[in-house]
Amino acid sequence: MQYGITATALAQQPLRPAPDAFDEHGGVVIERARTGKPHQGKVLVAIQPHSDDIPIFAAGTVFKLLDEGYTGFMIRVTNDDMAGPGGIAETVTANERDSFAVARVMGMKKIFDLNYNNHMMDNIAKSELRARLIFLFRLVQADTIVTYDPWGAYEENPDHYVTSQCVEAAAWMAGGGKDYPEHFEAGLKPKGVRDKYYFARFQQRVNRVVDISSTVERKVDANLENVAQGPAGHNGIRLRDRLAREGKRLSLLDGDDRTANRNYIRHFVLARDREIGKKYGLEYAEHFHYIGPGESEVESYIRKNGVAR
Repeated sequence: MQYGITATALAQQPLRPAPDAFDEHGGVVIERARTGKPHQGKVLVAIQPHSDDIPIFAAGTVFKLLDEGYTGFMIRVTNDDMAGPGGIAETVTANERDSFAVARVMGMKKIFDLNYNNHMMDNIAKSELRARLIFLFRLVQADTIVTYDPWGAYEENPDHYVTSQCVEAAAWMAGGGKDYPEHFEAGLKPKGVRDKYYFARFQQRVNRVVDISSTVERKVDANLENVAQGPAGHNGIRLRDRLAREGKRLSLLDGDDRTANRNYIRHFVLARDREIGKKYGLEYAEHFHYIGPGESEVESYIRKNGVAR
């Protein structure tokens, strides 16, 4: 029972109606590849706690947006010291190598490594990470971000939810004129990020489905670079070798090593993308909670009602 309320009294209270569905950011929109360079001059920042996050969950969309004119930057928040081969020093080095290779394959102008410890980000000062992100968003004048959903459900990894929460706050605060005024003394300018693609490993509210059929082979290329960790990298030849020891084979893994690895990624790692695509009549797709720049009520009213003088 609640304090001060008996079970009988509680049962006699009138039922309240369920809250309205949360639809602040609109219904599901299918985003397809656009011709030309409609985003020429704009800046995209892909933020990942680990070297394999963007390749697995959002690489197809990032490739699409870069094709449409964005200049891309990547931020890797941890040093991935808990996920990879050998001792910790070897693990860090291998993941750093992979991270830079992923950024190069994806066509990023620059990658920033923030070097927090893997799996320990719930122990950091969030205000510090938020401040570093605000600085970077202002430095590159970010228009659009791609990262984990700060409101995704059942997320187990503290690196994922701490990063996304700090990104969300930084994207808003970077537009202010009073937060961290020393940035302006150094020549930076306020720049709020109002265009956001949030992905999640588990449940989230999806309102944007991006058709990645035209960029899926480059998504395979990006995942090939994650050798140290993740479900991609060299797992095709590892599985082929294991099956050979057991006296078995998969035709999927026939051919040279690169072909085996590519087919492994396409069939197993991108299975989620095929399932998302199938749901919406697409070959491959990634889905997100998308928050766009929108339009203020004042500007909307002017657009609808303004007349020439």
